Amino acid sequence: MAAIQIYIHVLRVEQQEGRSRPPRRRFQPPDVAALRLFRNAVVTAETRRNKGVLLPVRKAIVQSPIGLHARPAAVFVRAVTESGLPVRIGKRGIVPVDARSLLEVMTADFHCGCEVELSVDPEALPARYSVESAEAALDGLTLLLEAGAAA
Repeated sequence: MAAIQIYIHVLRVEQQEGRSRPPRRRFQPPDVAALRLFRNAVVTAETRRNKGVLLPVRKAIVQSPIGLHARPAAVFVRAVTESGLPVRIGKRGIVPVDARSLLEVMTADFHCGCEVELSVDPEALPARYSVESAEAALDGLTLLLEAGAAA
């Protein structure tokens, strides 16, 4: 309470002496249109190509009742890690995240019924994997998400 009274007193003295404080700047939200353009820069799977090679991409619907949080996310991340592939998971409106990171998967908020996209960049494939084996691994991860087995 005393701090408020001191602040009011200082303001009155400054006004009497002709000094004034510069007006406070209001918080300016970022340009919404620019954010939408950035979010839409995530190109759809059908148009993504890498040097003539179609990227391995699978779409799935998260069937776990609580989405990809806590235990379901841990089961999914463990399966991705065991596959040994640099899988990325994303949904419309957000940049895809690394599916091997539990923290990134949980903070991306993949809720129940959410359509997600699993992808692997062919250039990031380890030497022991072919594009076909990456597609087979993505099929397995898709089944895991759609079966709700992660629940």
